[in-house]
Amino acid sequence: MTDAGSPRDENPRDENPQAESHGSGDKDGGTDVGADTGQNGPGTKAIVAALAANLGIALTKFIAWAFSGSSSMLAEGVHSLADSCNELLLLVGGRRAKRRADREHPFGYGRERYVYAFVVSIILFAVGGVFSVYEGIEKIAQPHPLEVWWLPLLVLVISIVMEAFSLRTGIRESRPHKGDGSWFGFIRRAKAPELPVVLLEDVAALTGLAFAFVGVGLTALTGNGVWDGIGTVFIGVLLVVVAVVLGVETKSLLVGEGASEADAAAIERAILAGGETERVIHLKTLYLGPEELLVAAKIAQPSTRSLQEVASAIDAMEARIRDAVPIARTVYLEPDVYHEDSRSPSDAR
Repeated sequence: MTDAGSPRDENPRDENPQAESHGSGDKDGGTDVGADTGQNGPGTKAIVAALAANLGIALTKFIAWAFSGSSSMLAEGVHSLADSCNELLLLVGGRRAKRRADREHPFGYGRERYVYAFVVSIILFAVGGVFSVYEGIEKIAQPHPLEVWWLPLLVLVISIVMEAFSLRTGIRESRPHKGDGSWFGFIRRAKAPELPVVLLEDVAALTGLAFAFVGVGLTALTGNGVWDGIGTVFIGVLLVVVAVVLGVETKSLLVGEGASEADAAAIERAILAGGETERVIHLKTLYLGPEELLVAAKIAQPSTRSLQEVASAIDAMEARIRDAVPIARTVYLEPDVYHEDSRSPSDAR
């Protein structure tokens, strides 16, 4: 059957003929598909707080390393510096994702946030984790006692306080998005990458600081620099694990994830609620960005219905979809006459 669908974004873009509306003619005013829903993306406050904390912590750690020679302090300094670069990348990614859609990118730039989050995981792995493991092994092979042992311990205590403040801000920003689920589930399911990245970085930073404190403390007590090296290796392994988790989760978003089961069910209920269609033949969804969901569905229509009636029915269904799932900004509904073989068991949402 010839495609007689009604592909329509939430609002038309006059500067982009390829993305203009087609269908029955309703034109909702609203946010551009390539734009963010708010003045700042989710987690901006948490990112800024983490950036400020990491810059200050990195400086104090490098100073402590220069005076004490502790490899744990060097690893932690590199860790904080890598985290600072990561926060800057997240801010840049969030800003670039707000660019308006154009001919080359008719659905906007929302998924660019996923690209920058993936780069963050690579930096954390290469710069933070691998370097720390290498430095720790070097220190174990050639241990030496610490000089000015109290300085790295003082810096570590200050760093723990600053990181705890950053983590508290991240938790406060994440709670409205987490809902009643677990924190692990939030990190797994979140479509906006910034908050999970900041939370994982802060948790890793606090755990790494604990490793460093134990390593430096034991070195100061025993005079054996091997403990400092062991603490550095633990920091590196921790960063590698966090980087792998971030990489795996962000890769899934980059490849393309659909709506949750709850949102998909809500969309299907919205389509069927008005009685304009006999059934949903198939439904597919895709996140174009953290707050931008593409909905494409083939809907059954009676063969006797006129084009005007079909267009009016599509208008009503699209309105209900957007009321049920507000992030469904781009909706494509294709009317069809239902046959038993129209819906394949392999159709995925």
